[in-house]
Amino acid sequence: MAHPSQLGFQDAASPVMEELLHFHDHALMIVFLISTLVLYIIVAMVSTKLTNKYILDSQEIEVIWTILPAVILILIALPSLRILYLMDEINDPHLTIKAMGHQWYWSYEYTDYEDLGFDSYMIPTQDLTPGQFRLLEADHRMVVPVESPIRVLVSAEDVLHSWAVPALGVKMDAVPGRLNQTAFIASRPGVFYGQCSEICGANHSFMPIVVEAVPLEHFENWSSLMLQDA
Repeated sequence: MAHPSQLGFQDAASPVMEELLHFHDHALMIVFLISTLVLYIIVAMVSTKLTNKYILDSQEIEVIWTILPAVILILIALPSLRILYLMDEINDPHLTIKAMGHQWYWSYEYTDYEDLGFDSYMIPTQDLTPGQFRLLEADHRMVVPVESPIRVLVSAEDVLHSWAVPALGVKMDAVPGRLNQTAFIASRPGVFYGQCSEICGANHSFMPIVVEAVPLEHFENWSSLMLQDA
């Protein structure tokens, strides 16, 4: 998860997030090179008294500074479109979970099971145990198996919400009366934190999302216990 004074992204926990990190570095390098070139040209023009007539009036230089930006845009657009299609692709999910946004908590329903669902509320600060994170811990975590395609159906019961977990590269708006879907694959076991990313009222900051990725055997044991409790 993120830590104080962190400048970059969180460590990727899904293949899509790894692709997003690579694209970020790719685009940032292009921006850095363009900024360096522009800064050099500005410094050169300000600091020298010489004038190059071929730069002031040259058809060749105009062709270059017209074509070069188009090439740069293509170099950025093609990887971006590839990732957009990857994020939208949902192939044979092993598990489907419906996440419903409420004011101000989340409810989860495992639709592949007959009666497996629960509400997830933030743990108040005074009830936290040592090692837990303020404003990020929930009393019930969304447990998923590792290395399995998970489909999440996202909607809301009252106002706009947004189900977002940065480490998994997932963010989907929860709109009342509309069922949106997204998918992810947790590439390693761990606990991944997120928060509602759409201002939804007074307690918008107090409805965290906690996804716990565990091995398949542990997930099956957890689901059996949850069904017994139900």
